[in-house]
Amino acid sequence: MVLELYLGDVVCLRKPHPCGGSDWRVVRLGADIGITCLTCHHRVLLPRSTFERRVKAFLARGEDGGHQPTASL
Repeated sequence: MVLELYLGDVVCLRKPHPCGGSDWRVVRLGADIGITCLTCHHRVLLPRSTFERRVKAFLARGEDGGHQPTASL
């Protein structure tokens, strides 16, 4: 099952970045996921499969997060 991600999501990864931060913001979606460290603003591109294994928790949801699609009649 594919993890639902939105631009602007803030996630906590299992291993901390060398700068000491473990919180990241999602800035690119696709086969590769672009994330930016919230401590030092370093940008990293990870394959989606690797990213999904490393996510520990969602700290905040980005745009469209939490909205359920409604059926139009």
